[in-house]
Amino acid sequence: MRFSRTIALLAFALLSIGAYAQSTHSRGYLFIVGGGPQPPELVQRFVDLAGGKKGKIVVFAMASSEGKASGEEKADDLRKLGVDAHAFYINADEANSDSMATNMKGVTGVWFGGGDQVLLTKALLGTRVEKAIHDLYEHGAVIGGTSAGAAVMANPMLTGEERHPGGVRPPDDTTSHYMTIARDNMELVPGFGMIKGVLIDQHFTRRRRHNRFISAVLETSPHLGAGIDESTALIVNPDGHWSVLGESVVSIYDARHATITKAGAPALGEWGLILSVLPSGSSYYPVTGKVVLPH
Repeated sequence: MRFSRTIALLAFALLSIGAYAQSTHSRGYLFIVGGGPQPPELVQRFVDLAGGKKGKIVVFAMASSEGKASGEEKADDLRKLGVDAHAFYINADEANSDSMATNMKGVTGVWFGGGDQVLLTKALLGTRVEKAIHDLYEHGAVIGGTSAGAAVMANPMLTGEERHPGGVRPPDDTTSHYMTIARDNMELVPGFGMIKGVLIDQHFTRRRRHNRFISAVLETSPHLGAGIDESTALIVNPDGHWSVLGESVVSIYDARHATITKAGAPALGEWGLILSVLPSGSSYYPVTGKVVLPH
């Protein structure tokens, strides 16, 4: 009897492991670009992950002030690589329509363009299209974006707006940003939550966004953030580990085990933050914090 029970438990465990492996294998990739010019290797890698010439990619350009033209330009670049690509510039009503639900069928890649991330979430958050994007990702599609299209991947999402620019010394120049590390300064709003348990920032190294990001990471559970520089992609693989590809770096801010001043304290501070700077070819394992740098 005990032997039979052991065999039954072992069989159940093997079935569970198999089911988990199948689920993990079916999930697609996230391809999160920090803005700026996209090197050909980045564009080609995104297309390859979307199935190459057999793929179908949709481009959402609602973040751009240039309107649908921006999306058409991106779709045309993708079509030059032999892939079936279509650009859409839609509002929330259209994102809930039967026609857009039909357009999402068979899609193997989704691309969010740059601009203002709040405009993207305004158009898609909570709609049938957003649900379709999550479903596509869970069944093997690659979901990518650049700049604003990178910001929307997280939940909560940085808007880039400050509540108290300069703190007690507001700048005379309204173009000056992120001069302080301070509590309750950075605006965070709901995003799509494609990537779980991490904040995303973009244009990171080139635009010196350390102050705003460390403020947000220290205030926001679970206190993990990835600052992606321009012309660089953070790739979330189906097994959950991250890869870096491109011309610059991804900076990881890990305060999950740090001591952080409490909400009522006079100032925002911490002890024990881990900063990892990952060039192209690096890997990061968010569960353990393990870093593998290129040789």
